Amino acid sequence: MGKDTKKLNSGRRRRRRKNRRIRAIWTGLFVFLCVFLVAHVIHCYEGDSLDYDGDTDRDAVVETEDIPWNLILVNKWNPLPDDFDIEFTLLSNGQRVDSRIYPDLQSMFDDAREEDVFPVVREGFRTHEEQVEVFEDKVAAFMREGYRRRKAEEMAEQWVAIPGTSEHELGLAVDINADKERSSNEEVYNWLAENAWRYGFILRYPQGKEDITGIDYEPWHYRYVGKEVAKEIYEEGITLEEYVGKRY
Repeated sequence: MGKDTKKLNSGRRRRRRKNRRIRAIWTGLFVFLCVFLVAHVIHCYEGDSLDYDGDTDRDAVVETEDIPWNLILVNKWNPLPDDFDIEFTLLSNGQRVDSRIYPDLQSMFDDAREEDVFPVVREGFRTHEEQVEVFEDKVAAFMREGYRRRKAEEMAEQWVAIPGTSEHELGLAVDINADKERSSNEEVYNWLAENAWRYGFILRYPQGKEDITGIDYEPWHYRYVGKEVAKEIYEEGITLEEYVGKRY
């Protein structure tokens, strides 16, 4: 083999080694970039957990120190206060409510029955664990429809409060439906919409106020705020968020 041929082969080998080194560098950079992106996606997903701490509108956060017990604001921007204490009254169907709201709740039900409307408390107080279960059930329902988990969680939040941000964990809210053997839900909802404020209860998630409350319209969900406040909220057509925002 001549000198020129040897030089040619040697040059080809050097180019091949150089090309291999360049490919190795680019492969390493590509792998690093993929790992970084995957880690970033995982971090963002984990940050969207049930312990809600993201997407918070700071203007919607309310300090609770000076707010009386019946006006404590609990929603997706204002989680339950750590020091909130509840003394329960057990209802005849096994549901529990804060004992302070029981007299007015019982009076409201008695008067409704006098008018041949028969409400029942379907849901009262829930523990944190029960709220997690309710939320996860709603997420699972959306996932069965084909949605990915993150989207299912976003959709579930429109119907079920994130655990730690539910009024049911506060003990001051009740879901009221009908005794189906004697009334329809529509009859109960209509009666409550006209009369619940007289007993200190407000429709907590009214239609057209979803952007303020963070929850879709729920004609069954009522919250105790006291008779004076309930009257003002009812007459002005506002939400608890708006009432608290104006005064605190």
